[in-house]
Amino acid sequence: MLSEHIEPFDNVFLLTPRRFRDDRGYFCETWHQVNFEKTIGRSVEFVQDCHSLSRQSNTLRGLHAQKEPNAQEKLVTVYSGAIWDFIVDARPESPTLGKWAKAMLSEENGRQLFIPAGFLHGFVTLHENTKIHYKIAGRYSVEDAVTVNCFDTALGLDLGSGPFIQSQKDLCGISWQDFLAFL
Repeated sequence: MLSEHIEPFDNVFLLTPRRFRDDRGYFCETWHQVNFEKTIGRSVEFVQDCHSLSRQSNTLRGLHAQKEPNAQEKLVTVYSGAIWDFIVDARPESPTLGKWAKAMLSEENGRQLFIPAGFLHGFVTLHENTKIHYKIAGRYSVEDAVTVNCFDTALGLDLGSGPFIQSQKDLCGISWQDFLAFL
């Protein structure tokens, strides 16, 4: 498994599992606990797997997070299609608070993004019928869940060109300043 850090964060990893190809296609081990923990340098207890389908290109989901004590960690994999995956550092004591990064994840490149606790997460689909798999550490807590408006100029995210397809929940996301007060 190849790995690299997503700048400017030293604890966010872009992982590329090895693919074994032949004329039939490929085989890939997308999850191996020991190898994963060696790569990121610590233990993570994933407790839930989720699957997402976005039928249309330019579907925008996020930015989502949960505050402590129920902050979640995620390992994101695209099984069909492609996304720009966005993260924003939302850790109150972090020197990179409010900084963001994005990575392209696709079926083609096979990359996975490990997002530690304390980051907002969202994505934009680049193809129709994009399928995403999440391994999640931490339980869902409606009381601790928050959605931040992707278009808040205080964040300055480069989302690409719209128009975007969003849920009502995401359209009504709070501002970055209100999120900081939420923490």
